[in-house]
Amino acid sequence: MDYPVRPGTDTESMRARILEVAEEHFRRIGHHKTSVADIASELGMSRANVYRFFPSRDAINESICRRALNEVTAIALAIARTNRSPLQKLEELLAAVHHHNKFTLLKEKRMHDLIVATMQENRPAIKAHTEQMVTILEAIIREGIGTGAFEVEDSAEAARAVRTAFMPFFHPVLIEHCLRHGEDTEAALRDQIRFILKALGRSDYPR
Repeated sequence: MDYPVRPGTDTESMRARILEVAEEHFRRIGHHKTSVADIASELGMSRANVYRFFPSRDAINESICRRALNEVTAIALAIARTNRSPLQKLEELLAAVHHHNKFTLLKEKRMHDLIVATMQENRPAIKAHTEQMVTILEAIIREGIGTGAFEVEDSAEAARAVRTAFMPFFHPVLIEHCLRHGEDTEAALRDQIRFILKALGRSDYPR
């Protein structure tokens, strides 16, 4: 029997409920082992009814991935909105995002695997997240230029360069590669942040 969806039911609320159930399954047994039938059964509806709210299984996967990536964006935004100096914001943001992604790999491996799969499929959620992160970086760098903390001319170009330079510490696959090979990511993290801040004009950044 289908989950009763009465006329006028908020579509977004139903979508959110489906995603809550899907995410719980993904975190518990993994996205590969979770079927639309599993999600539908938990909700007391048919697979066809789930497809009323999501056009495909891939759409559910991408939506869950987007929710996970939004956690990263929220961390970055919270740091960007503090009253700290631009240098402190940038340093803290880079470290916090790396640590969050590493935590996901170590403690939420099934969600890590979903994010990796979505990245490999080059889904729109990944592009949107990348653009959001670059925008946040650009805002911090632009603020730093205004205060004289950074000496670059183009904040947008610098933000893209920072993202590229920090890719080994952002990208889930690269983080996993480093950990598998026993590399000291914390030492490398400090070195790379130092390199980035110096490239932005902070040659006096301490070791």
